Amino acid sequence: MEKSRLVEFMAKIMEESGFKVYKDFRTSRHLIDIYGVLPTVLGDIGVVVACKNYDEKWNVGLDVLKEMEMVAKTLKASKVVIVTTSGYSSQSINYAARRNIKLIDREMLLNLAQKFSKKTSELIDSENEEYDDYHKYEESEEVAEVYTPSRSSSKGSFFHHDKKGSLNRKRDQIKSSWIPALRGIFSNTVVLILVVICLSYVITAAVGAFSNPNKGVLGVLKFFLSAILSYGLVYALENRSTVILMKGTTVFFVSLFISILLIIF
Repeated sequence: MEKSRLVEFMAKIMEESGFKVYKDFRTSRHLIDIYGVLPTVLGDIGVVVACKNYDEKWNVGLDVLKEMEMVAKTLKASKVVIVTTSGYSSQSINYAARRNIKLIDREMLLNLAQKFSKKTSELIDSENEEYDDYHKYEESEEVAEVYTPSRSSSKGSFFHHDKKGSLNRKRDQIKSSWIPALRGIFSNTVVLILVVICLSYVITAAVGAFSNPNKGVLGVLKFFLSAILSYGLVYALENRSTVILMKGTTVFFVSLFISILLIIF
């Protein structure tokens, strides 16, 4: 595999995981194959990636790992990832195990390629099904437009049908405009935190008003409600498992921390 294709492949995988990807990123002293940034409410997570298209018999040495560590320190990146089409020396493997360095060798790279190929084919199949459904819908619309009641047969029903159709179209247009808007609002992490805090407070207050349990039970209930709401709302809005886990955890802990502060003060 050519290095450019290897870089493109890893960049595509990182983009699918939610990273903002910068290829051939240049610092004052180094040129990095990939610099990825994952935005979170607690700050950006930086990852530096080195792609080495070595011969299968050639192992990546310790010098590459140390060089990428220096680059990560310069950029204040949280993670170092090294990808190769070959393998790693025993020194490199031992060094990476003690450091915050992820090593991807030829076998792992092939597994990634297979998973990515399978995911891509499933996406293409899904898009083809949507395309076929759309054309079936278009054909049915054309058939429906062929038959129109004549003016002489029922003038009143003709106008009544047109009015109803226009109302339905207007309703669909309104629906298609406010659903993405709401999704965009609730995708904001700060909004999700506020929603989780408010809902957990309202539910626990309602339970306390009707059943009058002790404060310990209400505290445990609020804890579980915060967890369920945090991960449940993020799951409903996001479709990537890594984003769901990271964003849900952030919303849960921040909302729980704020709830504790509100109880104390």
